[in-house]
Amino acid sequence: MRKVLGAVTAMMLWGCGGQDSGPARTEGTADGLVLTQEASALSGRFTQGGVEARFSSRQVEEGVYRIEVRQNGMTLTGLVDAVNGVSTLDGFAEESGQGTQMLDGDRELLSGLYAALNAQLPASDAATAETKYLRRAVSLWSQHPTTVELQRTVMGEQGRGYTMLCSYAKCNGVWSGSCGGSYNWYSYAKHDCQHGGFDSTINQQIAQLGNHGTCSGDEYYMSGGSWVCGEPDHWSRPKVMGNCFGRCGGGCGGDTQYTLDATNHDGCVRNGHALASAYCDDQFASASDDELYAPNCY
Repeated sequence: MRKVLGAVTAMMLWGCGGQDSGPARTEGTADGLVLTQEASALSGRFTQGGVEARFSSRQVEEGVYRIEVRQNGMTLTGLVDAVNGVSTLDGFAEESGQGTQMLDGDRELLSGLYAALNAQLPASDAATAETKYLRRAVSLWSQHPTTVELQRTVMGEQGRGYTMLCSYAKCNGVWSGSCGGSYNWYSYAKHDCQHGGFDSTINQQIAQLGNHGTCSGDEYYMSGGSWVCGEPDHWSRPKVMGNCFGRCGGGCGGDTQYTLDATNHDGCVRNGHALASAYCDDQFASASDDELYAPNCY
């Protein structure tokens, strides 16, 4: 469930203020992450290119966590009920209190925050619950398509809400030890779009799950018996592999959740579509509960 965002360009739309009102900047504040850890709570700020995001995550009752991220004139909120596997997510413009959309500049800043959290905080299974759910929510928002409403309910239940694919990401997702160089475990990644008449049985890749390297930031696909650098555009069942294919989270993330829906989302954004493509909206929505609730594979 990932595709790294490209560099921010001068023509990028920044935040819910729209094209005319650029991002709010914090003059004199150094880029980077500042964290404050308290009992059952985590808060802080993150600055990237002079643009700031403020965030908090705290337990409000047993097993329930309230998450808030304020950035680019937008407030993102999440109430995560880890006990029952139900989350309520929302996003609105701070100035008006009205609903808004996630744009490229928002995703860029959130992706930076997610990477910074991964760099400074412990791995998910060693982290506090408020830390884990903050990081997972930020990752989910950093991939949120413009055409999907920010206000929604996410429900997760293993076997129904999400299906684990840990066995397809052997040897901790990398080539090591007994794995050697054998390519003998694959999972189908599928999506529906205008190619093939919206038939997901046509738009399929045979994906090597796990973290198996990139070529100049791109993927590999099998052509003529050899691995070639690039992304096949809606080929019929090409064999593909790349960094963290099938793994929940933006980039390679701080968690190791390999799931069916995350694999399908990867198979959409890596098969002729961009991260925020509307053709991948249904795959994103299906993988949201995987991101928030699925356990780690290793």
